[in-house]
Amino acid sequence: MVELLSRVRDHSSGRYLKGFRMLTVCWSDGISCLPMDFSLLSSADANKRLCESYKSMDKRCCAWQRRKEATVKATEHLETMVKRILSAGVQANYLLMDSWFTMPATVTTLCDHIDVIGKVKKTPKIHYGYDGHQLDLMAIYRKLKKRRGRAKIKASAIVTLKDGLKVKLVFVQDRRKKDWLALLSTDIELANEEIIRIYGKRWDIEVFFKMAKQHLKLAKEIQCRDFDALIAHTSIVFMRYMFLAYQCRIQTDHRTFGGLFYACCDEMADISFIEAFYRILTLAGERLREIGSYCEKTASAIFDAIIENALQYVGLSKSHGVTVLE
Repeated sequence: MVELLSRVRDHSSGRYLKGFRMLTVCWSDGISCLPMDFSLLSSADANKRLCESYKSMDKRCCAWQRRKEATVKATEHLETMVKRILSAGVQANYLLMDSWFTMPATVTTLCDHIDVIGKVKKTPKIHYGYDGHQLDLMAIYRKLKKRRGRAKIKASAIVTLKDGLKVKLVFVQDRRKKDWLALLSTDIELANEEIIRIYGKRWDIEVFFKMAKQHLKLAKEIQCRDFDALIAHTSIVFMRYMFLAYQCRIQTDHRTFGGLFYACCDEMADISFIEAFYRILTLAGERLREIGSYCEKTASAIFDAIIENALQYVGLSKSHGVTVLE
């Protein structure tokens, strides 16, 4: 029997299966998605584990650490994984999470390291501080004034968690059914539309899972009973995916050049504006010559002053641009 095999619950079907759960953290900028860390989880309940670890090893080695973390709840791994990724030099502005992990205690813990954006679970067991009362998500939504019509964003509110941390709740229309969803953000200064846009990037990890399972044969191309072999196989699949993502970015995505791409786009827009403006002034000068009453020096001075002001305006507009954090 496979080492540390256990009965785990499939959240999509609601059934219990024999296998492992994989907790994964990926980095994405909306263009490329790269797996950063993972943890292969058995069950924290010894009664649900069908086979215990049978190998003897030094407790200081990575193999023993992997087996130890396999029998711990998934929520207890999040802070360790995030700290490990950030300490390795990976830069990120937000941590995106599904409703399984967006719990007040988890959000409070992770907020010390990185801002969190996640979907909130509808449950009467979790309360937030709003308008001087402790209310669940549904009660807060009933109290808010909603936007009429087919507005995607129904309402938003600033609430507090039990430890006093202020977070923003954004209620949006569910496209799949006539209902609403709630997103939580620890960055309360972030606009509602920006919270929705950033959370939409979480879909990249779903694409990654599909690619890893269907095309890279995650857990399908090998048959082994050793836990170390499962860890090695998963690591190799992740590395293969990273190579493919890198090649795809280099060969097919012009935005690989990053800031240079956007700078060129801005420069082209400025050139188009100046060229169009210059043509207008040239036509105006030709029209003045046709009229007859035309002073070359006066007209040239006026046109030069207009061009100079236009160039200053373009430079001022560029200096007040918006930096998009990814």
